[in-house]
Amino acid sequence: MLVSHATWIAILFVSLCVTLLVVLTTRWHSMVTADSLAGVQKVHVGHTPRVGGLGIYVALWAGVLLVDDGQEHLLKLLLLSALPALGFGLMEDLTKRVGIKARLLATMASGVLAWWLTGYALWRLDIPFVDALLTYAPIAVIFTAFAVGGVANAINLIDGFNGLASGTLLICLAALGALAATQSDWMLVRMTILIGAATLGFFLMNFPMGKIFLGDGGAYMLGFLLAWIAVMLSARHPETISPAAILLICSYPVLETVFSMFRRLRRGHGVDQPDRLHLHSLVYRRLVPKIVPNRLLAYCRVRNGVLCNAATAPFMWLFCAVPAILGVLFHSNTLACWVSLALVAIAYDMLYRRLSQFKWTILGIKLSAR
Repeated sequence: MLVSHATWIAILFVSLCVTLLVVLTTRWHSMVTADSLAGVQKVHVGHTPRVGGLGIYVALWAGVLLVDDGQEHLLKLLLLSALPALGFGLMEDLTKRVGIKARLLATMASGVLAWWLTGYALWRLDIPFVDALLTYAPIAVIFTAFAVGGVANAINLIDGFNGLASGTLLICLAALGALAATQSDWMLVRMTILIGAATLGFFLMNFPMGKIFLGDGGAYMLGFLLAWIAVMLSARHPETISPAAILLICSYPVLETVFSMFRRLRRGHGVDQPDRLHLHSLVYRRLVPKIVPNRLLAYCRVRNGVLCNAATAPFMWLFCAVPAILGVLFHSNTLACWVSLALVAIAYDMLYRRLSQFKWTILGIKLSAR
């Protein structure tokens, strides 16, 4: 049985109310919760609270209580498992003193805890040698924790513009929910609806005006939940869902992370050092000004750039939605998923080089002299 309209609307309402309360009381806690205006990646203005993950987490527990009919036990376990990821992220949001390695290890700990509580892990990738290694539980658990931490960190990495991370999460959740529906796995469908409703409540306060941010706590927590739903889908339906389809659905944030790591290493920078060279940063600086009409662009700038900030996310949602749809369509065809993933990676590289170097290339090969 799916979630009733009243239930998911109630979850959305709780999330919206909690985030609205945080926004309305900002002047009383901004010295602790507000995002810093300093930093190479900062494009927002004003003191904006970055604890939006709290509203989502509270709303999810409210959802568990509202639909506690014995079928939400798995979501309870996931919310408990998410505590290390949420907790260390929130400590960074409040103190600005928790390093990325500590947050990543905490999220990996959430992955180990989720395995211990649920019994699920990545037991196969449809890669012969790797699958042989994953038959050993310690290796499978360590690999699963690393993969979950990577996805969560990827969500945090793209959390730079109004609506970008939360909108991407909603697209990925919708795709995973559709994938679960093809297998009649209504428990996971319900879970995606509940998490999506809580995320949507935050989204309404974050996009387009950016009244509140996810923060590291919200990004790592939601990234963990997204990754673990993907793990469960693969583990519960090993014969009909290819792991490559799961990766394809989540490919946008993963590709952003992988390309960013290689870019920073090539430049001699630390992989954990922030910069303004992400694809979404280039879209904001070079694509939005070209596509948004001049009058609207001028109005956006008068509004302190808030609407220009928000205009970035829809471009990236489109880039996220295409592989997500392909992942659902080709969910049982491993070869088609890998080919699609390769094409998405090439498209990312082409678009990135066009925006950064003003030329079209495929894998570094120049296509035009213009």
